[in-house]
Amino acid sequence: MARRVEGKVAVVVGAGQTPGETVGNGRAIAQLLAREGATVLCVDRQGDRAEETARIITADEKGAASWLAADITAAADCARIVAEARARHGRLDILINNVGIGGGGDAPAHRLEEKAFDRIMSVNLKGMWLTIKAAIPVMREQGGGAIVNISSLAAASGATQMAYEVSKAAVNRLTTSVAQSNARHGIRANAIMMGFMDTPMAVTGIAQATKRSTADVRAERDARVPLRGKMGTGWDTAYAALYLASDEAGFVTGEILRVDGGMGLGAV
Repeated sequence: MARRVEGKVAVVVGAGQTPGETVGNGRAIAQLLAREGATVLCVDRQGDRAEETARIITADEKGAASWLAADITAAADCARIVAEARARHGRLDILINNVGIGGGGDAPAHRLEEKAFDRIMSVNLKGMWLTIKAAIPVMREQGGGAIVNISSLAAASGATQMAYEVSKAAVNRLTTSVAQSNARHGIRANAIMMGFMDTPMAVTGIAQATKRSTADVRAERDARVPLRGKMGTGWDTAYAALYLASDEAGFVTGEILRVDGGMGLGAV
């Protein structure tokens, strides 16, 4: 059986990860796409983290990858990401937008700090738009491409992190808007709306912020997941991204795919 993205060139934005005990979404996506035959450009604001993901792919797994440090809140950097993909590999078939931040003053509307709102919206929404804006002309010229945005169940639930919640709801609409305006050009755009994932950014980040152990945070989050009482992992996100990026999803666009262990169903 042929590998599912054989011969395709993929950019994974947010391919590095926060240090921790488990694999992050971006690193898992980059690794899985490479295993399935793609040549991957690993992009992260922190170049050493992107470099480490590329090293894992090329040295440990004998896949094809390179890395690039870039800040997606800067339009020039987004243009450079796409230019580097073309310069190194001649094309751009897959764009994975896996950048997202929260915290740092985020709160319900009456307590949310303005600086936190601006920072979170700039990264989570504006950054995704800028990478998409840079990629679309190339994909239109090629006659197609696949865009996968990483969203969150927070887009439809929660009431404690207004900036994060609103940013992810906006990512969903960004996705459907891009899908609608580019379908005739063969460009597909879909999003993954994740529930609780056992990733370093989530578990280790919460543990550090609340001065608790990762074991306590993990147990509390596991207990809130209906499906088997256990969070998903970066690999669950990665397999969803692989499907949406592959030709198997060639007739799928504008989809907001929940990968959440049933959390979005309410009481189960």
